[in-house]
Amino acid sequence: MAKPMVVEIPHELGREEARRRIDEGTLKVRDALGRSGISINTLNWTGDRLDYSVTALAQTVDGQIDVGQDMVRVEVRMPLLLSMFAQTIQQIVGKEGNKLLLTKK
Repeated sequence: MAKPMVVEIPHELGREEARRRIDEGTLKVRDALGRSGISINTLNWTGDRLDYSVTALAQTVDGQIDVGQDMVRVEVRMPLLLSMFAQTIQQIVGKEGNKLLLTKK
């Protein structure tokens, strides 16, 4: 495995609302990814930590999302083969995370 990629996303929602939005967002993502051939193997909450695992093109990526009072930390562990896409993945995670956590509802 390559070095884990970490994205930290600040927010002003408080822990409870941030977790609710992430939980809601994972349901939408599951449907979208399924249509594109990416399967979500696990999504397990333990307290304010979401452990996840996804598989695409016979490669498994896993990690966790830690929800804090004013920051969400996303860690992604990917096989060395996929690590060449780390910068692109980091940008996407940051952009989508900001939309999810900074947009007023």
